[in-house]
Amino acid sequence: MTYNLYPAILILKDGKIYKGWTLLNSMISFGEVIFNTGMTGYQEIMTDPSYAEQIITFTYPEIGNTGINYEDNESNKIHIKGIIAKNLCFSPNNWRQQESFITYIINNKIPHIFGIDTRALTKHLRKTGSMNGCISSKYLNPDLLSFKFKNIPEIEGSDLVQKVTTKKNYEFQDYSNKYFSYLQYKTDRTYGYGLKIILIDFGVKHNILSRLYSYGCSIHILPATSSYKEIKSYNPDGILLSNGPGDPSVIKYAINTVKKIIKYTNIPIFGICMGHQIISLALEAETFKLKFGHRGLNHPSGIKQKAEVTSQNHGFAVTQKSLYDKTINITHLNLNDSTVAAIFHSTKPIFSVQYHPEASPGPHDSDYLFKYFINLTKQFKQYKNYTNSLSLQTL
Repeated sequence: MTYNLYPAILILKDGKIYKGWTLLNSMISFGEVIFNTGMTGYQEIMTDPSYAEQIITFTYPEIGNTGINYEDNESNKIHIKGIIAKNLCFSPNNWRQQESFITYIINNKIPHIFGIDTRALTKHLRKTGSMNGCISSKYLNPDLLSFKFKNIPEIEGSDLVQKVTTKKNYEFQDYSNKYFSYLQYKTDRTYGYGLKIILIDFGVKHNILSRLYSYGCSIHILPATSSYKEIKSYNPDGILLSNGPGDPSVIKYAINTVKKIIKYTNIPIFGICMGHQIISLALEAETFKLKFGHRGLNHPSGIKQKAEVTSQNHGFAVTQKSLYDKTINITHLNLNDSTVAAIFHSTKPIFSVQYHPEASPGPHDSDYLFKYFINLTKQFKQYKNYTNSLSLQTL
């Protein structure tokens, strides 16, 4: 099958220009230009809500080798603003492929540019930092495109959570056919039976829900704007704060809600990525924007000669000096730059990680955290039932 190629341009906010090709005519898209170093997982990245408003540079030289299947999406829509690649694969081959990558991006009109030196672009972003950019086949005049940057908001200071969070409460049921995934993880699907987990959706990935569901938990997903009273009305055994896009410091409504949960309850809380940052902010810590973020599948995280290889995707981090409260313990650092990667509370059943234990694809070193959370939740439920029983006996 033959495809029409159209000239395209990538221009960064600092004026740097790259020329390439696209399969879409009259295409234009603006977003924050970032890079991901993973060698696989392009389908998951395109459908991950954490990448909202971002144009992804794939450092792996050819994208699309394994095609597209209909099981591995991390959400029900495409969230990225565009794709930058060295080369697109026009002849994919994989036993799970249900559609070619080329057909997928054309049918879904995903903005993209390929044929550029992604190594040079990545080195430029590492030096200057992530910044807004534009890919276009509609306009090829750099001056015209530069003028349009004035109306494009920066990620820092932007609340993107409300763009991706669920609009209504619902209970999760996993109907996907990921039989090989369950075999790989060897999960006991009765281990968390009877537990009610509330997940606050800041832009949740499907695989987080799947990992909890594989333990037999009852999972109720609530919008990021849910109030303390609404969350409490579910009488949850545990609360998980999900990943999500944008600047965590502006999500004041969620920070204030988590503050109340921490202050007035002992419900176990597990935070992942954005959830980790929200917990830290609720504990009076601070966050900052990283120069070019952590996005890839092989980030070492650990402390005191212990390390895990982790999947990461975030542009903000918790300021280590702001974790001055002696009840907050840092358990992991990103061993590339020593930023905070995980914390736990010494007097409350609360812990959080800046990386993704549900990684798929990616390393499974930290998958044990889901079982740890289940154990913590079961202990809390047993204690709650015991104290309720004592209260009844005193009546």
